[in-house]
Amino acid sequence: MAKEKKGQKEAAQEQKAPEQQRHSAKEKPRLRAKFDKEVAPALLKELELQNVMAVPRLHKIVVNMGVGEATQNAKILDPAVNELSQITGQKPVITRAKKSIAAFKVRAGQSIGAMVTLRGDRMYEFFDRLVNIVLPRVRDFKGVSTRSFDGRGNFTLGLHDQLIFPEISYEKVDKLKGMNVTIVTTATNDNQARTLLKHLGMPFRA
Repeated sequence: MAKEKKGQKEAAQEQKAPEQQRHSAKEKPRLRAKFDKEVAPALLKELELQNVMAVPRLHKIVVNMGVGEATQNAKILDPAVNELSQITGQKPVITRAKKSIAAFKVRAGQSIGAMVTLRGDRMYEFFDRLVNIVLPRVRDFKGVSTRSFDGRGNFTLGLHDQLIFPEISYEKVDKLKGMNVTIVTTATNDNQARTLLKHLGMPFRA
């Protein structure tokens, strides 16, 4: 009796096996594949590094949208959260004031904006769209300033409005909202970070 049950179980597993083989691994983002095949070897040679593990790479991208009017009306924050989730493909975190500022009528713990931290494949996909689709849509775009590094290999880019992202519908926008995009790298200095971002397609101003 036990042998019959075992045989039935093995037969069922054999029938399920082909179904499991249908699922394939997720395809690597285009920019991540480019980094592994082209950018990393080029940086190793250009920066004269001895170890491939020392090659600077993207660590995370933080997209921060401040909404000052939310101190007077909390409902204004809802469209910002919705738009930021459309832009990044990830649910934002509500940012709150760390301390009270009477001059700006801000109380400690009050909601003042939204933030998203991207890592892994989503980070590479967002960066790819940023440099190839979003920035070219900026009016009178002449390149990105090279002065926005913080001295530790991190780069911050300010965007004036959310309409440059193709995910945002013009008809549904009630108010223009700016945002900061901070690109955190593993580079030890600004020169390494600048070289990395340039190889990844960041259109720096000449």
